[in-house]
Amino acid sequence: MHDPSPTTGGTTEPYRWRWLVLVVMLVAEIMDLLDASIVNVAGPALEESLGAGSSGLQWVIGGYALTLGAGLVLGGRLGDRYGRRRMFLAGLAAFTAASLLCALAPDIGSLIAFRLLQGAAGAMLLPQGLGLLRENFSGPELTKVFGIFGPVLGLGGIIGPVLGGFLVEGDFFGLGWRSVFLVNLPVGVAALAVAAKCLPRKPGDRGVRVDTAGAAMVATACALLVLPLNQGQEEGWPLWTWLCLAASVVAFGLFALHQRRAVAVGRRPLVAAGLLRKPAFTVGLGGIALFFAGLVGTQLVLTLYLQIGQHFTAGDAGLGNLPLAVGTAIGGAVSGAFLADRIGRKVLQIGPLVQLAGVALLWSDLDGLTTDTFSIWDIVPGVAVSGIGAGMVIAALFSFVLAAVDDEEIGSASGVLSAVQAVGGSLGVAVLGSVFFAQVRAGDFLAGFRHALIVQVCLLTAFLAITFLLPRTGRPEGEQHAVTPDTSTGARRTAV
Repeated sequence: MHDPSPTTGGTTEPYRWRWLVLVVMLVAEIMDLLDASIVNVAGPALEESLGAGSSGLQWVIGGYALTLGAGLVLGGRLGDRYGRRRMFLAGLAAFTAASLLCALAPDIGSLIAFRLLQGAAGAMLLPQGLGLLRENFSGPELTKVFGIFGPVLGLGGIIGPVLGGFLVEGDFFGLGWRSVFLVNLPVGVAALAVAAKCLPRKPGDRGVRVDTAGAAMVATACALLVLPLNQGQEEGWPLWTWLCLAASVVAFGLFALHQRRAVAVGRRPLVAAGLLRKPAFTVGLGGIALFFAGLVGTQLVLTLYLQIGQHFTAGDAGLGNLPLAVGTAIGGAVSGAFLADRIGRKVLQIGPLVQLAGVALLWSDLDGLTTDTFSIWDIVPGVAVSGIGAGMVIAALFSFVLAAVDDEEIGSASGVLSAVQAVGGSLGVAVLGSVFFAQVRAGDFLAGFRHALIVQVCLLTAFLAITFLLPRTGRPEGEQHAVTPDTSTGARRTAV
């Protein structure tokens, strides 16, 4: 089949199906965002249907983010080597198939395995988007494309819990929680058909070496870190959990050593060699992990508190997330539109302070409430204020961390930041989920929620301290999407 090329006769011409390329990329990103948040409201339904305990639920939610984050950088490198079209189609097909497997899962163990597989498929799919867009758009059109991405992805973050609650509570055709995965099938199949038609056929560079050993080290280190955090509370923190945590530190150290050795012998490392030697960048990685651990973990605990603590239906719990999502959208719009440019790094300090104010307001609002007197309106002010602070940080954080890297390292650095963001979210699910369920076993749901808020306060305080070590000004938006031939590791995922 003839596939029109973006270039004809040596002259660059706009690719005629480039706007379909954008649509397909947006669909893929939204599918990922939905799957990262839509399952949050299905917890009680999973427990009733499959007997999922607290650790099982944490694995279903956090396991997806774990394999997604651990594989993002590798997925970008595979796209460089084998071609972004090929990897995008393979990733989208695998993601859709994994969604079907999740919907058909007969027990909680199978569902966890299929969620891990789904995250791995997402890691192969998502990194190809940025490179494909840059190959088919340029100049003012490319700026317009990136301007479209933010609002659409923000909408995806808002829709996730609401749609999940609607599907679970509606129990259409008796499918219950399984419908939150089945919704991906028609969307995925349609996107696959359009992508096969419209994505340009551009070969990869077989000279690009894929560091599979480095990727395996990263995956192992992440698993050793998250496994004990998910299982430790439920099993009483036996010796093996502490050994795993220690081993994860060793594994991350071995990965850093492996990357240096790769450079020494003239091979391309999985992560650009100079990144880990930049203190501001490595500190920024820690900040991103802390921030998103607190944000994602608290969002999960809020949903669980509403459902199992206040007996909200799945639909009502999904709507209960709206104040956070809307607040995040407002804070992001204010920060991205003018605040970050005017006050620089201070926006990263004002943001967590606003979040802390929201937590304090929420804590105060919870005083004296009982199940009989509780209303979602009681927590709307605190949750919304916290969301505004979160949005201020989300809109600007990547730009300040990327300001610490050289121009040729932006592609690799952006991929690493996205990976750390996903893994940080998985850690947040594990830590805050464990803190919450520790109190739930004693029947004190409010104490569980408040203990999780205390953990978030600690994480935000640590993040606030880290912001003083970041560059004073951020990298301009137009320079944050630079992609070199060997480092197109994907667009950042900034929606909650």
